[in-house]
Amino acid sequence: MKNKIPKFKSESDERAFWASHDSADYVDWKKGKNVIFPNLRPSLKSISLRLPESMIEELRLLANKRDVPYQSLLKMFLSERIAKELRPHGA
Repeated sequence: MKNKIPKFKSESDERAFWASHDSADYVDWKKGKNVIFPNLRPSLKSISLRLPESMIEELRLLANKRDVPYQSLLKMFLSERIAKELRPHGA
């Protein structure tokens, strides 16, 4: 039988509790279920990226043909290439 999770007066009290206690003593993780949150957006981080002006113009031209913002097209290109690089060779 698992321990009962105490009631907390504040979020900071709860944070301190979990920092010093193992959740496995309180939660039966074997009964856990995978859940999909379809409306969550990934966290974004802004970066500064220097590209040749000609490359940006070409990217804008390609994006215009697809009727998407050029930054979105750049993210699509990066995502596709990353997926390709992470696949095992020959897959």
